[in-house]
Amino acid sequence: MEVTMFNPRLSVITIVYNNVRDIERTIRSVVDQTYTNIEYVVVDGLSNDGTLQVIDRYKSQIAKLVSEKDEGIYDAMNKGLALATGDYVIFMNSGDEFYDLETAAAVFASADDADIYYGETEMINDEGHSLGQRRHKAPAKFTWRGFKYGMSISHQAIYIKRSLAEPYDRRYQLSSDIDWIIRAAKKAKNIVNVNRYVAKYLVGGMSKKKHRQSLMERFDIMKRNYGLIPTVFNHFVIAFNLGWYWLKNRRTND
Repeated sequence: MEVTMFNPRLSVITIVYNNVRDIERTIRSVVDQTYTNIEYVVVDGLSNDGTLQVIDRYKSQIAKLVSEKDEGIYDAMNKGLALATGDYVIFMNSGDEFYDLETAAAVFASADDADIYYGETEMINDEGHSLGQRRHKAPAKFTWRGFKYGMSISHQAIYIKRSLAEPYDRRYQLSSDIDWIIRAAKKAKNIVNVNRYVAKYLVGGMSKKKHRQSLMERFDIMKRNYGLIPTVFNHFVIAFNLGWYWLKNRRTND
């Protein structure tokens, strides 16, 4: 009997705006994957710093490219989702990378036809140096309730069946990715931990610059999904864990 390899189409979506420093590292991490059934979608916010010139060098390896003004990151991400035609979607935004060149192949070799695959994330700084594992370690098993103590899986480390991926809720400007993953996870029947590092995440970004707004959005998302009283209690746990981690490591590694 012939054994067929599970070989779904993966739509990798990269959102970028004026990030000439990091965009090539992200693009190379996608186009050099050993897994070949990849549709690469790039959504640029009309960059004017040389980013587009870098993207242009890889035009033949990009399935879909849009460069136009947008109304913020989640507007751009919704454009990427609308363009994607793959069986699965993952966002690898400018500055982020697959963990290594075998990552996508390893994810789909771990199990057939999961609704969601996820793994662990390594944090990197502006110079590309490792800051180690995220403070929020990926759980051994994940359900939609798994974010009650914080975002335990990073956005770059989760592969979602496109049929489960709804548009991002644009009422949230900084934390809509948490809401997006919870909504998909609520519909998922089979969620697989691939038990390996799958992404490198560039520390920083807008949610760090606007930390208070980000926290308020996260609280609202958790309150809607988990209830007010549990969310208030859980935030005491989150604050304690954060403080303890900072005392030991002198950084948060979110």
